[in-house]
Amino acid sequence: MLIDRFDLKILEQLQHDDSLSIAQLAEGIGLSITPCWRRIQRLEKDGFIEKRIAVLNPEKLNLRLVVFVMIKTDKHNQAWLDTFQEAVQSFPEIMEVNRLAGEYDYLLKVITRDNQSFDAFYKRLISTVELSNVTSCFSMEQVKKTTELPLGQFS
Repeated sequence: MLIDRFDLKILEQLQHDDSLSIAQLAEGIGLSITPCWRRIQRLEKDGFIEKRIAVLNPEKLNLRLVVFVMIKTDKHNQAWLDTFQEAVQSFPEIMEVNRLAGEYDYLLKVITRDNQSFDAFYKRLISTVELSNVTSCFSMEQVKKTTELPLGQFS
């Protein structure tokens, strides 16, 4: 399905502030309420909108430690992959998992309270999945954070 400039405006507004009413959203992009609502429903049905969520403040929840975990494996078979994928899904501390090209096979973004809770996570991880090398980098400062995709490049 192709999307037009109104769809892009809807997506931009929703990813910036999903709490807007349909009336506010429609007014902001220059549509009436019913066509705006139909477009949102179509964008959801077609998978452009995966889900609507609240973005929480990790520091307020005492989740201050962000660690990027780089993983190498010498196992490249379906059984290992199935075990790995099941394992990473079971750890709530893992926010993202990316399979990489290059020196490392996977990059995990882990958020936890402190060094002790990260150490407990690490011990659970290595006891669950056979890994050949694990390197962890602790984030010192988050310079930029966004959940908004760069939709402006479509216009």
